[in-house]
Amino acid sequence: MASVEPGPTAAAQAAFAAALLDELARGGVRDVVVCPGSRSTPLVLAATATAGVRVHVRLDERGAGFFAIGRALADRAPVAIVVTSGTAAAELTPAVVEADLAGVPLVLLTADRPPELRGVGAPQTIDQVKLFGDAVRRYLDPGPIRPGSEAAWRPLAARALSAALVPPGPVHLNCPFVEPLDAAPSAVPPGRPGGAPWRTVRRATHASADVLTELSGKRVIVLAGRAGAEPALVAATAARHRWPLLADPLSGARADAPHVVAAFDALLGNPVLRDALAPDAVLALGAPPASRALGDALVAWAPRVIAVSPTGWPDDPHGLVTDAVVAPMDGFARAAAALEPLGGPAAYLAAWRDAEAAAQRAFDEACDGALTEPWVARALSREVPDGVPLVVSSSMPVRDLEWFGAKVPRAPRVLANRGANGIDGVVSTALGAACGGRAVGLLGDLAFLHDVGSLANGLGEGGGRCVLVVLDNRGGAIFSFLPQRGSVAPPSFERLFLTPPSVDPAAAAAGLGCDVAEVKDLGALTDAVAAGLETDGVTVVVARVPDADANVALHRRLGEAAAAAARAAIGV
Repeated sequence: MASVEPGPTAAAQAAFAAALLDELARGGVRDVVVCPGSRSTPLVLAATATAGVRVHVRLDERGAGFFAIGRALADRAPVAIVVTSGTAAAELTPAVVEADLAGVPLVLLTADRPPELRGVGAPQTIDQVKLFGDAVRRYLDPGPIRPGSEAAWRPLAARALSAALVPPGPVHLNCPFVEPLDAAPSAVPPGRPGGAPWRTVRRATHASADVLTELSGKRVIVLAGRAGAEPALVAATAARHRWPLLADPLSGARADAPHVVAAFDALLGNPVLRDALAPDAVLALGAPPASRALGDALVAWAPRVIAVSPTGWPDDPHGLVTDAVVAPMDGFARAAAALEPLGGPAAYLAAWRDAEAAAQRAFDEACDGALTEPWVARALSREVPDGVPLVVSSSMPVRDLEWFGAKVPRAPRVLANRGANGIDGVVSTALGAACGGRAVGLLGDLAFLHDVGSLANGLGEGGGRCVLVVLDNRGGAIFSFLPQRGSVAPPSFERLFLTPPSVDPAAAAAGLGCDVAEVKDLGALTDAVAAGLETDGVTVVVARVPDADANVALHRRLGEAAAAAARAAIGV
């Protein structure tokens, strides 16, 4: 059979394996147990080339697994195992079960065929996806390795090692490789300076936040997100240490306080402001906000990122977490608020404070009372009464609330289905939040119609009052913010992405027995919401807002106006 010349993919596979093994070594792996095989060639060659690692060659995979357990027990350190595809991987099962029940940290690196060779009779190919079931702490699969994915490789290794250490046990990393398998590596992405691991896992208790003392005198921002600590504790931590607090509406921490920043998306979308406001470190309490501008800024800054998680597995979509602190959220925040003040630079906090104030003034000055998506979100952030949850849909509503929601004396309780970030079931979620009480929902026409059948049950036996504000923008407006808007021909774009519905939301709601109000300006909208909260059952408020292209242009103008005002305020 003719040989296959190495190409970019083969070189990338070799570089991936080199980065993976180097990162494991940086994180404390000193022993790698390997068994003979072909598909695992990139991993085996990388292991033998990694400084500070002892490679142990064993004939049988079952015995190799227990040999690795012996090394891990003797050295009290994680051990990696490399095997080829097929039954070679399955032979690790007895050792995996033992490591699971005994709490022994193992990183299982199984080579695999690429997806196109699975299920077609290719030799040495079995179903290795979640092969070990619940016996492993985590199952990870990078998918086919390709050039351009280098930024994800070291964070992947860091996540695997974190999962093997907290709580200790086996982790399965399944690596599909294509032939040729023995290419020279392309450029290996660099690790942290000084040989430091990509991520350090620290265990804390409810009474300890000592890791923060290392930030004394530094420029630090606090990110408050969904499923984070109690808002009052987060606010107290930021205020005590003179740290700006970037508050996602879902955090409940977006109160009207000088150190709280709500307009961070508009600020960080401007490159000059992004550079001027760069931090030394970030303390992440909760899931990251939806803001792409914030995500891009974090990548550009590459700061130290301390993320607190009760499981040791913080959300880290950009692979930036350097310190994963395993601690209960509220306990950590309470301890952080009790530390001696760490003295964030007053000028740094002032820059954030002044930029935020200028951006908020720019938003208020631009608001003309017209019925648009940003202004509806801003109005609801102010007008929903205390104690009434505001349920927001994924896609544009949650982003508009994040981008344009105002700071108020008492931040509203904002709920959203941000686990999977879909639009499924939003009507039902709002009904559930309102059952026996009151709630307001903010959703687009597609999300409303996607779950409109749930209105047939109304609020059920529990009763209550639910107001659903439906933004009728004739389809999926978020797609107009994406590259498809410019790359797909207009008729196809409208048909395939905007997907304008043929059903009128107001008519659908009325047909299902809801009270319906169709409004034409912000004043009428807030009046309708207030009236609906005093009326038993479900009220649907339909707001006809500008089309998608006009909405994109408005967002752009508002972002530019807020950034210009902020730059003038801080002199950059």
